[in-house]
Amino acid sequence: MFKKILIANRGEIAMRVIRTAKEMGIKTVAVYSTADETSLHVRFADEAVCIGPAPSKDSYLKMASIIAAAEITDADAIHPGYGFLSENAAFSKICQTNGIKFIGASPEHIDRMGDKANAKSTMKEAGVPVVPGSEGLLDSYEQAIEIAKEIKYPVMLKATAGGGGKGMRAIWKEEDLLHAWESARQEAAAAFGNDGMYMEKLIEEPRHVEIQVAGDRFGKACHLSERDCSIQRRNQKLVEETPSPIMTDELRERMGNAAVKAAEYIGYEGVGTIEFLVDKHGDFYFMEMNTRIQVEHPITEQVTGFDLVREQIMLAAGEPISGKNYYPTMHSIECRINAEDPYNDFRPSPGRITSINIPGGNGVRVDTHVYAGYMIPPHYDSMIAKLIVTSQTREEAIKKMKRALGEFYIEGIKTTIPFHLQLMDHPDFIAGNYTTKFMEDFVYDESYADYE
Repeated sequence: MFKKILIANRGEIAMRVIRTAKEMGIKTVAVYSTADETSLHVRFADEAVCIGPAPSKDSYLKMASIIAAAEITDADAIHPGYGFLSENAAFSKICQTNGIKFIGASPEHIDRMGDKANAKSTMKEAGVPVVPGSEGLLDSYEQAIEIAKEIKYPVMLKATAGGGGKGMRAIWKEEDLLHAWESARQEAAAAFGNDGMYMEKLIEEPRHVEIQVAGDRFGKACHLSERDCSIQRRNQKLVEETPSPIMTDELRERMGNAAVKAAEYIGYEGVGTIEFLVDKHGDFYFMEMNTRIQVEHPITEQVTGFDLVREQIMLAAGEPISGKNYYPTMHSIECRINAEDPYNDFRPSPGRITSINIPGGNGVRVDTHVYAGYMIPPHYDSMIAKLIVTSQTREEAIKKMKRALGEFYIEGIKTTIPFHLQLMDHPDFIAGNYTTKFMEDFVYDESYADYE
C-alpha cells in the first residue's frame, strides 16, 4: 500500500481524497496555486506545496511542478481527481517514468478511450451498442454530407477531443450543415488544439445514463449500477440521481453487462464510467468513457455503501476486485452548488463568502471546501459544493433535498441553490419525466431568487 499520496487537484475533490486517505492511514500532500492558499485542502493535508500562480496552466496543469512536488515530499502515488490532468495520457506516462503510481487510467487506456472516435470503434469491436455514424474521423465536409444522408437527419457533429459541450453541433437539415461544420471545427481547435470531427445520428428524447465500473489488473471488472445525469445545461451536468427514474431490472441488467463487457474488453484498471444515451424506446448506445472518478460519484457510494476513492487506491495498489456487481438499495440525488447566478444566464459569481450554513440531518451529505470568509477565485470551475441526499424512495429523496436546500445559506455571492429549489418543485422532474433537453424549455421563476 502507498505511504504517501499527492493530490494533483483542488477544492472539494482534493478534500474528498484526503479524507479517504487519512482513514486508510496514508499520508497526503496538497498542491495549491497562490489563489488557493487558504483552501481547506491545504489546511487538512499532511503537507502542502505551492506549485505556481493562479492560472491553471501555470499551476494545476503544470506537470513538471507537480512531479517536482511529489519528489520533494517523497510521495509514491498521485491522485489526479477529476478535470485538470486526470485524463491526460502524457501525465500518466510521466508518472510511470518517474516511478510514481498514477491513481487513474494507464496512458494506453486514456489514449484509447479519451479520443471519442477511437473509443466508439473500440466499443463496436467489443460488441457494445454504438450510435450509428461515421467510422472514425470525417475526412472532409463532402464526406459529412454523404454520411448525414446515409444515417438521416437529425445528426450530431462532435469534436473527437471534445468535452463540456464544446465542438458539438446538432443539425436538423442539410442546409445548416456547412455552418455547423465550420463553427464546430473552429471551436474545437481553439478549445483543444484539435479540430477532428466525427458524426453520429442524433438520438431524440435522450436520457444520459452512465454505468459506474471498476476493473483490476487481472482483467476482471464489475459495475456499481447507474446514474441518471440528464439534467444538463449546455452539456454541463446540474443534477444526478440513482436509480434512474426510467430504469427497469431488465434494462439495468443489459446496460450493466454491456459496461462490464466494455471494461473487460480493454482490460481496464481502476474506476471509470461507461456513458450511454438511452432513447424513448429503451434502446441504449455507447457515448463515451470517462477514465477517472466522476463529480457525481457520491450518489453511487450512498446507495451501495461503497467508497469509490478507496477502491481507486486499492486497485492502483494491485488489489483484485470482488467481481460482484452492486445494485442500489436506496435513492440518492446530488445537486451541484455553483457560484453562479441562475437568473442571469448562470453568470459566474466569484467573491467572498460572508456567512454560510451547511445543512445536515439523516441522509444529508455535503462535499465542499468552502467556509465563511473564503474567497472564491475567478480562475477555476464555479462548483463550490455538492449536496447529496439519500432516502428509501425517490419521492422521499426529493422532499429531503428541498428541506436541505432550504437550510443551505451561502451569503456574499450568488449560487444555484434557488434554481435547485425551483427544480425540486417542477412537476416533470417530480414525475421523473425529463431528458437531456429539459433545460432548453425550463422557465425560470425569479420568485425563487428571493431565497437568497
